[in-house]
Amino acid sequence: MKHSTDRRPALLIVGRVAGLREHLRWFDSRPLFGKRILVTRPREQAGELVERLESMGAEAIEAPMIRIVPPDDYGPLDEVCMRAATFDWIIFSSGNAVDAFIERLLHTPHDLRHLHGVKLCVVGPATAERLARHGLKVDLTPAEYRAEAVVRAIADRGDVRGLKILVPRADIGRELLADELRRQGADVTEVVAYRTVVAEPEREGEPDVYGMLLERRLDVVTFTSASAVRSLVNALGAEPAADLLRTTLVASIGPVTAEAATQCNIHTTIMPDKYTVPALVDAITGYFEHQKQTQTV
Repeated sequence: MKHSTDRRPALLIVGRVAGLREHLRWFDSRPLFGKRILVTRPREQAGELVERLESMGAEAIEAPMIRIVPPDDYGPLDEVCMRAATFDWIIFSSGNAVDAFIERLLHTPHDLRHLHGVKLCVVGPATAERLARHGLKVDLTPAEYRAEAVVRAIADRGDVRGLKILVPRADIGRELLADELRRQGADVTEVVAYRTVVAEPEREGEPDVYGMLLERRLDVVTFTSASAVRSLVNALGAEPAADLLRTTLVASIGPVTAEAATQCNIHTTIMPDKYTVPALVDAITGYFEHQKQTQTV
């Protein structure tokens, strides 16, 4: 007679306590339990998204597609920080722009008091929250969280002609906002506050994104920036990326990110009404809860 050599301890539950299973199954009754969700955000910024997904029961798989790094030359950024008080408006389109600008401002002889009298405009509530962390209040947040809406919102405040406007941005930032403001007569200064670069190739122990997509082991791929979309497409190849993501749910944080995906022939299925990380997680959760209700009807 052959005996098992497995000596791992086992626990057998008998009696009425076993009947409490349905009352105590909080862990696997969470709305995203069993879902594998790819997080493409830079690792140093992915914490909130990962934590919220895991609190809903998902397995969050980190595969950063981009990294945020300083500009090649701090000179232009430092120069505008020195004369920040001369601008009528500073427009921030991302939290990265906020952090990069404030960091260099504090490297000058000035501090945040140097921004007294300068109006601050942000694209999106997450960017406003980043300013608040530095103790700064926002003067204008467009009702629609995209760069194009900023032009209309500032124009609604009065004549744009002659306004001095500073736009700290990424090295691959969109030119539409600055160009439209210039067409309306504003004096716009753009400055590279940070660079967005492709993350290093996969290292040993890191997820094989191509293989996971090919074997359909991912339930959702999340994108929180257009840069992350383009970097994933560059890593996989344009045609393979479009083919692989055709069979996987794509969740984009907002219309600019979704538009970048569309340009790469990638369809966004999930997008929140508010373009923030908490709203993105809520939208993903709501999607699966709706699917579950539909299946049970």
